[in-house]
Order: sequence, then C-alpha cells, then structure tokens
Amino acid sequence: MIYRDFQGMKLSALGFGAMRLPVIDGDDSRIDEAAAAEMVETAMAGGINYYDTAWGYHDGNSELVLGRALKKYPRDSFCLATKFPGYDAANWGRVKEIFESQLEKLQVEYFDFYLFHNVCEMNIDAYLDDGKYGIYSYLIGQKRAGRIRHLGFSCHGSLEVLTRFLEKYGRDMEFCQLQLNYLDWTFQNGKEKVALLEKWNIPVWVMEPLRGGKLAKLAPEYEAELKNLRPDEEIPAWAFRFLQSIPNVTMILSGMSTREQMEKNLATFAEDRKLNDEERKALESIVNRMLSVGTVPCTACHYCVSHCPRGLDIPGLIALYNEHAFTGGGFIAPMALAAMPDDRKPQACLHCRSCEQVCPQQIKISEVMTDFAAKLG
Repeated sequence: MIYRDFQGMKLSALGFGAMRLPVIDGDDSRIDEAAAAEMVETAMAGGINYYDTAWGYHDGNSELVLGRALKKYPRDSFCLATKFPGYDAANWGRVKEIFESQLEKLQVEYFDFYLFHNVCEMNIDAYLDDGKYGIYSYLIGQKRAGRIRHLGFSCHGSLEVLTRFLEKYGRDMEFCQLQLNYLDWTFQNGKEKVALLEKWNIPVWVMEPLRGGKLAKLAPEYEAELKNLRPDEEIPAWAFRFLQSIPNVTMILSGMSTREQMEKNLATFAEDRKLNDEERKALESIVNRMLSVGTVPCTACHYCVSHCPRGLDIPGLIALYNEHAFTGGGFIAPMALAAMPDDRKPQACLHCRSCEQVCPQQIKISEVMTDFAAKLG
C-alpha cells in the first residue's frame, strides 16, 4: 500500500468509501452486512487505514454497518470520517443532534475526520450564515473539544461556491474532498479547483475517481490506445494513476461494492506509477472525444450574454446542460438549478435567438435551453 503524509500521519493513499456497499436484492437501504464486513477485513489486511461514510449513505445505514464492522479493530488502527448532511435543508438546525447520533451509530468517541457535506449552490448561504444555523461554530467547537481531530469539507459546487466557502472558513479547513478524475479535470473545472486549494495550502481528498464507474470501462478504441501505452495496466487503474500524478492529492476514495473490486484496487495501490507526458496527452485526447458526443461545444466566450434580453448566464447553463447530458441525469445540474431564481433557469429563455447571432460556435442556444428544460421535466 502507498501511504501519504498528512500532518505527521501516514494515510493509505486508497480510502474505503462506504457509499456503495454490497446490498441485498438491489435495495440500497439493505446492506449485505456479512459481505461488507468481509470487505472491511480485506481492506484492513491490505493496508487501508481510512474509512469514509456519511449520514445519508444507504438511507442512513452505512454508518451503522461500518461502525459494527470496525468495532473489532483497535481504534488507533484506522481513521474514520463522516459528514454533516447540509445537503438537506431540514438538517441545517440539527447539527448537534446529528453529530451526537453519528458518534452513537459509529460506536466511537471521536471522529478522525469530519466534513461539511456537499458544499454547493443550494446550501452555501446556509453554511455561511453561522449566526442563524451555527453549523461552523458547533463543529469548530467539537474540534477544540477533541471530538473532531481534523475538520474539512466536500464540494460539488462551482468554482465560485468553492471560493466563497474558502474566503469565509478556509483558514480552519484542513482538507477538501472533490469529485475529481481525468474527465472532470476539465469538465468540472477540476484543475482550477485544485489550484485554488493549493493556494490555500489545503490538500485534496478525491471522490468519484471512476466517475460512478464510467471510467472503469471505456469504448474499445479508447481501451486499445491505453493498452498500447501500458499493456499490463487495467483500465480502471488509469484513473487512479492520473490522480496519483497530482501532487496536491493526498487521499483517493473508492466506493467499492465487491471484494473483487477491493482486491484489484489494492493491487493498483501497491505502487506509485505516475503518468508521463505522453500518457497524460493520450487521456486528454480520449476525454475530448468522449465529450464531443452529446454535448455542446461552448467555449464560454460570453458574447451571447450581452445579447440576452433576460440576462441569462448562458455559458453557465450550457455547462450544466453538458454535465446532465453526459452523465445521463444525476444530481449536479438539478442541484445547481434549484438554487437559481426562476428567471435565471433555462425555462426563462425567450427563444428570440439574439444570442445565436453572435455565437462563434453557431450553437442553437434556444434549442439547447428547450431541450434542457424538457430533460429536467
């Protein structure tokens, strides 16, 4: 196992994400506890010492199952992370109640790592309004009391949201968990987000390294290109090698569902095999081709914005459209749009086509807005 330094600690570079534990009959709320415990045993034997869960995973059962699975091991043999579920407005005033319940569910007296969960457009104002909800004050108090050893946050929001959170709380944040992989390096401004965190001297924890499995298996022609460069490398391992090549990445979480996935990932993390320039360019080329299908080639030049009578952020909406189209749905676009007023959503487009007259890419923007609104129901 590869280990990374973090404040004098040795953390396994691969972390066990408990969001996709094995389940019974496809029911996400019914975890196969025996299989999950076996996976934890395999992880511990393989050198993994970081375990990540959250209040909402598996309808609240992930914390319970992981707590029972880890109970048999010495407390100092693993690091445990969970999160305050600020993605749900119903929880904003319940930080103390939820935190105390999490300690009970996980059967521990402290958390090694604790996160503000999913800082994004729809909750950034609540997180920043400490006078109203007191989320920050409570969590920083728990850190001072030793019940949180390291405080950080996860972020699915835009670069602007990330910047706002850092400007308010960055001095107290010790790590940031990002959706990061070789596709989102450009698709979700991953490169810029990592650079911003580096300026704040905040190391990166990675979630979705395989983008929900999309990077575990590629089109045959892409796989052939990668196999030509590294014949002995499994396709999913390319995603991990890409992340191993980013200096600011400390922890890479993988939501493994089977023991076979666990064993393959352990084999990958037995050694550092960073990508060279040729290999990175090959991945970049593959990403460009992947994103050319079903997405809109907007360059965010913003010519369109000045010609929109409604003042819509057309490049921002198109970026969300591309995310939604490529992913085949998902929560990121609906989550971001939920935070917008109705007169800024794609449905507000007047279809006057003024923007299309100045678009260098000749994008039929009005049709994109119509399709986006239809996709969102």
